[in-house]
Amino acid sequence: MRPFAYARAATAEDAMAEHAAARDGDDARYLGGGTNLVDLMRLGVEQPSKLVDVTRLPYDRIERDPDGTLIVGAAVTNSALAADRTVRAEFPMLARAVLSGASGQLRNLATVGGNLLQRTRCPYFQDASKPCNKRDPGSGCPARDGEHRNLAILGHSSACVATHPSDMAVALAALDASVRVRGRGGERTIMLDDLYRLPGGDPRRDTTLDRGDLIIGVAVPPLRMPAAYRKVRERASFAFALVSVAAALDVRGGVVQDARLALGGVAHRPWRARAAEDALRGAAATGEAFARAADAELAAAEPLRDNGYKVPLARNLVVRTLTELAAEAEEGA
Repeated sequence: MRPFAYARAATAEDAMAEHAAARDGDDARYLGGGTNLVDLMRLGVEQPSKLVDVTRLPYDRIERDPDGTLIVGAAVTNSALAADRTVRAEFPMLARAVLSGASGQLRNLATVGGNLLQRTRCPYFQDASKPCNKRDPGSGCPARDGEHRNLAILGHSSACVATHPSDMAVALAALDASVRVRGRGGERTIMLDDLYRLPGGDPRRDTTLDRGDLIIGVAVPPLRMPAAYRKVRERASFAFALVSVAAALDVRGGVVQDARLALGGVAHRPWRARAAEDALRGAAATGEAFARAADAELAAAEPLRDNGYKVPLARNLVVRTLTELAAEAEEGA
């Protein structure tokens, strides 16, 4: 492991100042739970010149705004988020998504901010002996012709076919969550759907954040319709999604009034299924309509040699989840 400097920040201003003072500002990293960053450092994939410890910052609370918006501090652990009574009662999709990720031990340590910023990755990215455009631009993407069974079918490029691993971020995308960020110009809010970027020709950057930006929290507006998170994986626990679905559905009189849908395990970022949502609004709440909506979204899929199975898997998971939610909505009407 490469030697690095370490600083512990007491305030957001301290953290940003320590980050800016690093020998190479692009090479400094904020350290929360470290469950992804430290692993990558051990593998020699990440080699920061400085770590700025932000675990002491006062962003470890879960609160409610008067309008019902849930405010989750960036330092809240995943376990605390999933166990919170308000989250379990009013945002069960989010709790389910968090509990679907990693192991109990990792959730006890991992933070909300760190979960959002974990690297989009594949086995080639994590193997420093292999070429990878995310680590070494222009070196190639061996996953395209190599092992890619679990990798992207949407939004990928010739430069990268890695998938974003977060379950929580998929649920937050469907919940229209926003991310609160402190940066050089002060505090600003970014919609979660705008936080992430697709790989394009340069997959090194996973997010749209500027150098030194610090995530301080997440805002989740109230959701007043049935919602669910479903995840398909190769084993029962501690596995990334092959495909996951975060969905919410408002059905009245057998007609879809509103819909939210996001997919995981299929792209370089949590994939907000806007085409499917547009197809659902005003449609009859039937399996046929749900299948047409899924097909509208998956028409853009470009599977590789060995991951074409993800297209029907995603389609079937969307239809099943929406069918369950439609039945729940009608029962509660």
